[in-house]
Amino acid sequence: MILFDSHCHLDDRSYEPDLTTVLERAGTAGVAAVMIPGIHRRGIEATLSLVRQHPGLMAAVGIHPHDVKQATDSDLTDLARMANDPTVKAWGEIGLDFNRMFSPRRIQEEWLIRQLETAVEQDLPIIFHERDSAGRLIEMLHRHLPPDYPGVIHCFSGTREELDAYLALGLHIGITGVVTIHKRGAALRTLLPHIPVDRILIETDAPYLTPTPERNKYRRNEPAFVRTVLLKIAEELNRDPETLADRIWTNTCRLYRYDPVPDMRLQERHQPLMGIE
Repeated sequence: MILFDSHCHLDDRSYEPDLTTVLERAGTAGVAAVMIPGIHRRGIEATLSLVRQHPGLMAAVGIHPHDVKQATDSDLTDLARMANDPTVKAWGEIGLDFNRMFSPRRIQEEWLIRQLETAVEQDLPIIFHERDSAGRLIEMLHRHLPPDYPGVIHCFSGTREELDAYLALGLHIGITGVVTIHKRGAALRTLLPHIPVDRILIETDAPYLTPTPERNKYRRNEPAFVRTVLLKIAEELNRDPETLADRIWTNTCRLYRYDPVPDMRLQERHQPLMGIE
């Protein structure tokens, strides 16, 4: 079974003491690739340095809606420049978050448009964050995103109507460990059969959203636990886990335009890809 954690904050400080061990556990679980999304301008150089050291890791650049109130024109210019790095495979995570409102709505919408335009100019797929926007993200994507532009709704938790709208836009749907949680994930599990299998991605959003049963033992989520997400989806859809894993691996590689072969060949000069020999 080969797995792709399509959204994981491996650059979080909580991994600094034991990152090598975390990557080894990921490899043992079958995780062969991890996308690290960007959330602000600060620390991007460190993230790019991290992914260059480990075949199978890749990065996205972008400014999270929580952080856009502090964003500047020079931040956007810098991110656009960094997007030319070959380890950068996407733009994001960007979007709207009207739940916590760490940034005013007007500023969130302004920076969403600016980042959409920049991502399209850079020809990068987009990682979207959405929370409690009540259809506003969908409305803005219809206005400002080219038809069928590649992207993923990270950590989908919306309604059937929202799901259908995202699929009509041509977007992929990211499923996290929430799907494994008995009460919180009930609505999401009912929507799984309505997602075409070629649009499903799996993700941890680590160090957040630890799945069950790991959340009963570990406070911090990590890439290895994406296997639990895959197995739960396979159970709910009554599909063979290995076949489904292969399909989702293909989905994610296609979205991020990731060719694993060059990374695999680097193993002769690097430690095994996250433990995979």
